[in-house]
Amino acid sequence: MNRPIDPHQLTQAATATGTTEGYMPGWGNDFETEALPGALPQGMNSPQKCNYGLYGEQLSGTAFTATRPERTWCYRIRPSVKHSHRFEKIDLPYWKSAPCIDPDVISLGQYRWDPVAHSGAGLTWLTGMRTMTTAGDVNTQVGMASHIYLVTESMVDDYFFSADSELLVVPQEGRLRFATELGIIDVEPKEIAILPRGLVYRVEVLEGPCRGFVCENYGQKFELPGRGPIGANCMANPRDFKSPVAAFEDREAPSTVTVKWCGQFHTTKIGHSPLDVVAWHGNYAPVKYDLRTYCPVGAILFDHPDPSIFTVLTAPSGVPGTANIDFVLFRERWMVMEDTFRPPWYHKNIMSELMGNIYGQYDAKPQGFVPGGMSLHNMMLPHGPDKEAFEKASNANLGPDKLDQTMSFMFETRFPQHLTEFAAKEAPLQDDYIDCWTSLEKKFDGTPGKK
Repeated sequence: MNRPIDPHQLTQAATATGTTEGYMPGWGNDFETEALPGALPQGMNSPQKCNYGLYGEQLSGTAFTATRPERTWCYRIRPSVKHSHRFEKIDLPYWKSAPCIDPDVISLGQYRWDPVAHSGAGLTWLTGMRTMTTAGDVNTQVGMASHIYLVTESMVDDYFFSADSELLVVPQEGRLRFATELGIIDVEPKEIAILPRGLVYRVEVLEGPCRGFVCENYGQKFELPGRGPIGANCMANPRDFKSPVAAFEDREAPSTVTVKWCGQFHTTKIGHSPLDVVAWHGNYAPVKYDLRTYCPVGAILFDHPDPSIFTVLTAPSGVPGTANIDFVLFRERWMVMEDTFRPPWYHKNIMSELMGNIYGQYDAKPQGFVPGGMSLHNMMLPHGPDKEAFEKASNANLGPDKLDQTMSFMFETRFPQHLTEFAAKEAPLQDDYIDCWTSLEKKFDGTPGKK
């Protein structure tokens, strides 16, 4: 991968905002970057002739008439029409799309899984994807799917893009490199990456084996949540999101491009690398984010706030205030509330909650929810702390207490999440999870004023 020759040869806008190890800071910024000096046209998008014999091409992530169109102008060695030929349908049996409703699988329930183990088989980003749940409909562009990825091998002269979705990647172990059309993104545990719909990339193993979680978003793109009374600071700061500087390959080699389109997979054969964008400008680009920079806010007198206070990113639906997907982070934080049951309270709601543990111990489930594991509480199904967590929180000395060495997350959606056959029959399902509430006792005795 040819990285920019020298940071000083980037365009002025990229230099002005500052670059750190090949990244440009800011969420939704309109970036410009070039890997060869003068490759990026100035003052216009589509000159009659581009420098270096490049082709100008626009990649659009929204409709042209969107209130704030998201698009990037690419200046590339070949136009994208040269990066596909005749397509051949293939089967990736473990990567599913909604609707995927197995009549032999019961999705109604509270479920939890141990980490999906590495099999020892060589698996790439495509062959190692394991779908756990699906929601909505990929054809009508609503809903999501959740996956576990197990990756041990790099893609070699193989490339991929999804026409269906953007992918939110949450590593749990190992380090991956996403070599994309618009530059290079490296991710490791405690970081996330977002790969936009339509972006071509190759996935390489930097340190393996690799395992993590993926939220596949069929609907509107992820955005920062509205802050309301929280104000301008805390939560996820826009400056902490990083997009890559331009990088390109000019390599003649037999290559395969795999495309996910309406839930089906197709391959096409070409004779060169499609990662040939020498310069680009726009606001539609991949991005990475360090979860350790998330600044949580919470109650500082009494009561446990709604988990929505920890939202990092949200993908809106057509219903105001009700997300297609919320990505919520539970990281280290101080608990200081007085006379308050501090763990998440017992509840049921219209949202379906899929949780994953990146590292450490989750406060509402001190046993059984281990790093790499997942749980699912579907819509309108009650859930909350187990007996151990309840008793500990009900009788704790309520001095300031830091939840330390912990990081879990939630993919929350307004749609019911349906278990795949893999999740129900092959993944390491904890059959006794539902029993974690069995030992909760009746404490009511009717005495006035007694707690």
